[in-house]
Amino acid sequence: MGRTLATVALLGVTAVWGWTFVVVHDAVAVYGVLAFLAARFSLAAAAAGVVWGRRLDRRTLRVGAVIGLVLAMGYLFQTWGLRHTTPTNCGLITGLFVIFAPIIDRLLYGTRMLRLRWLAVALSLAGMVLLTGRTPSNLAVGDLLTLVCAIWLGAHTALLSRHAPDHDPRALATAQMLAMAALFLLLWPLAGSLEPPPREVWFAIVLTGVFASALAFAVQSAAQQHLSTSRTAILLTTEPLFAGLFGYLLAGDRLGGLQVAGAILILGAVALSEAVSVLTARR
Repeated sequence: MGRTLATVALLGVTAVWGWTFVVVHDAVAVYGVLAFLAARFSLAAAAAGVVWGRRLDRRTLRVGAVIGLVLAMGYLFQTWGLRHTTPTNCGLITGLFVIFAPIIDRLLYGTRMLRLRWLAVALSLAGMVLLTGRTPSNLAVGDLLTLVCAIWLGAHTALLSRHAPDHDPRALATAQMLAMAALFLLLWPLAGSLEPPPREVWFAIVLTGVFASALAFAVQSAAQQHLSTSRTAILLTTEPLFAGLFGYLLAGDRLGGLQVAGAILILGAVALSEAVSVLTARR
């Protein structure tokens, strides 16, 4: 795989991730959040287990289980939030996890946080006020749930950056998917109904479980072997853009002038935070 193909492949992965905001939004409108997540990650865990299960060892399984439970909370709040907000808002606010990751890294490990990070935080807060028309303390339910999702995903990123170098990446991803599947299968009965997914939801389950989870990770892992950190970071920050694009094309999401300004500020904050990460890594 050359650099051009790797770039196209990783951009394709982020496009699929952006598309899933619309697909999941439609799916959980007719099927329960916990039921959908149980089906999605059971399929993802099965697919990953078949391909990479032999790479697992007990140590990776233990570490991956803990990190996977944190990631599961992110997906729980994201999917729950999608029931109450637009795919565009959810995609943009989810992207703020790159803002929260260094903050949580500082809280957990005492890592120094550069001033530019705080500028990114300020930009993201201003952007969210313009995007939602509310202050962070008065967000609509769906936007607030998605903000909580971004915090959990930030925690996942901080944990993963600490532990990933010590483990096989495919094995660690498999362990996380197994943990998520187990958690959501245990929580599913709390929804009160154990009905199987209806036919109109299976497309979303297969897309998110196989293509946006197991297959996407495989493509990402292969592509990043041929790309620089800076190019990878730039490509990954396009996910909120794709979420907004597909929200506009497929879900009828429309943003007013102030909301567009808010979206630009959020994307700028995400790009700034990623740029700081790249520059720091080069030192």
